[in-house]
Amino acid sequence: MSTRAPDSPEGSELSEPHIARRGLLYIISSPSGAGKTTLARKLLATARGITMSVSITTRSPRPGERDGVDYHFVDRDRFEIMRERGDLLEWARVFDNHYGTPREPVEKAIAAGEDVLFDIDWQGAQQLSEKLPGDVVRVFVLPPSGHVLEDRLKTRAQDSAEVVARRMAAAASELSHWPEYDYVLVNSDLAQSVIAAQSILTAERLKRARLLGLSEFVRDMQSVL
Repeated sequence: MSTRAPDSPEGSELSEPHIARRGLLYIISSPSGAGKTTLARKLLATARGITMSVSITTRSPRPGERDGVDYHFVDRDRFEIMRERGDLLEWARVFDNHYGTPREPVEKAIAAGEDVLFDIDWQGAQQLSEKLPGDVVRVFVLPPSGHVLEDRLKTRAQDSAEVVARRMAAAASELSHWPEYDYVLVNSDLAQSVIAAQSILTAERLKRARLLGLSEFVRDMQSVL
């Protein structure tokens, strides 16, 4: 039995038209322990055409982390040079360490129609929104409850009791910034959160303002009518 569309010419193949698109910056933020890093990794594994932004940081690598993959690990002097030259799209100080996003690879990616995923806090999200407002999509991830968040922070083996206490104290401040985001996900079920994150990405990719080749595509269509 033929599976060819009834109205298509014999032997023809249907294919999606290519319309040039500007990439977007997909930001995921949350209090520490709410699951944003896990959600980001799941999105990377299931969505096509999106890559992870690799931040620079002055903190020491944690067990299993690789330079250039998880972070670019730099010393304080190198970080300050990049910041002063304007080589960072955003930067923040978090628990006595500095983090930042290199400008050049991000700008090249979105100009080429590629999407970039960010696992950053509200400070970085604000700075990216100020510098590239039309390219940013902001998603804030909430834990199922405050008790769940507390339990997650206390069971993180790689962090000391002092660090856990500081993260818990910072959670209330972090949570206060949720109204600044375009979307909010309550991460009570990871699988459902991944589906929601994928849906947001699909919808944002289809926004008319990002389809740079749409006008030309429509003009070509009108020319044969």
